[in-house]
Amino acid sequence: MTFGFAERIARLVFLGAGLALLSGGPAAAVPIEFTDEEIARIASHGPWPPDWRGDPGNRASGNPAAIWLGQSLFFDARLSANGRVSCAACHRPRSGFQDGRLTARGLARGTRNTPGLLNVRHQRWFGWDGGHDSLWSASLRPILDPREMGGSAARGARLLKSSPSLACHYREAFGKPPSADDPDFLPNLAKAIAAWQETLVSPPTPFDRFREALADKDAAAAASYPQAARRGLRHFLGRGQCATCHAGPLFSNGEFGDIGVPFFVRPAGVDPGRQGGIKRLLSSPYNLLGAYNDDATRGNAVGTRHLRPEHRNFGEFKVPTLRNLTLTAPYMHNGSLASLRDVVRHYSELDEDRLHSDGERILKPLMLSAGEIDDLVAFLETLSPPAPPQPPLPPPGALPCPARR
Repeated sequence: MTFGFAERIARLVFLGAGLALLSGGPAAAVPIEFTDEEIARIASHGPWPPDWRGDPGNRASGNPAAIWLGQSLFFDARLSANGRVSCAACHRPRSGFQDGRLTARGLARGTRNTPGLLNVRHQRWFGWDGGHDSLWSASLRPILDPREMGGSAARGARLLKSSPSLACHYREAFGKPPSADDPDFLPNLAKAIAAWQETLVSPPTPFDRFREALADKDAAAAASYPQAARRGLRHFLGRGQCATCHAGPLFSNGEFGDIGVPFFVRPAGVDPGRQGGIKRLLSSPYNLLGAYNDDATRGNAVGTRHLRPEHRNFGEFKVPTLRNLTLTAPYMHNGSLASLRDVVRHYSELDEDRLHSDGERILKPLMLSAGEIDDLVAFLETLSPPAPPQPPLPPPGALPCPARR
């Protein structure tokens, strides 16, 4: 008798369930088989990692000297006003480049959760409100923000001039010495940091191996994917409609939505979310419509050119990637949900009265059972690697850097 791919997976899973019963183990649930349509939708969440593409708006993208400089600056607290806060203070390598706090804490406490940086190069808008349209401009803001690092061009120039190695790599990357009087200097520092952040790519996950096994019709490899995760994946694709927003290899459409999380800020006030982000982006001299965009065609600025703040954008926040979730708790823009189970329960018990009255309604309370919540959590956990990615090594201080005249 000849069996098809789905039947072979089911037989392997059923055999495993039978062995568990014979050995006194727990009874397995009915094996989950996916239709051809579901398999195609699963395939749309790959491949991983995506192919490398440089940033046309950042001439330092992919430049080895800029990457070395950017990594050095990322870990150097001397860029900050008090000499004690670095980029890595909030973006800790062992925590998926997040900090585990409800909201960020630099020179002062912020009002938003620190986003992780793994796979950040694949994003289109940056920050919870999308207030930046490039990775390099998003890297510049915390350096200058008085609540985060409180840096300046003068402080950055002093740091580079105090280190022959940093100054040399700056010259190698940008073709001129560092100078606080150069209007390109601060954007160049940010472009170097962005060039390094582009290298932060997380490894494949158990879900990726399952997705590849389905594509390769490798029944044995596919059968190792847990049944609870399979059930959760089916909820994710179907009843939950999660893939509507959490689409593609990054598990995010990169856009913004109101999901019923309160946007009040203590002690008083509100966070306008995307509406405020659009206003800030359009007023910034560092957006892609400005002079510091290295793409002479401005082809990368089309999205920015057509942005307009609208009433419906108030209280919308970015749809985050679901990759590496186990590393980046707590969740939501304000860090208000402590665990993945809390996140799933939020969608299960969604308060529709908190959602905008205008615009298309996508979200509905899922009314999940306890078992269905368990299954969705099991699936989400397979979107993280089994072990945290190894933190990058500090740049070697003796890296050759030929002197320039």
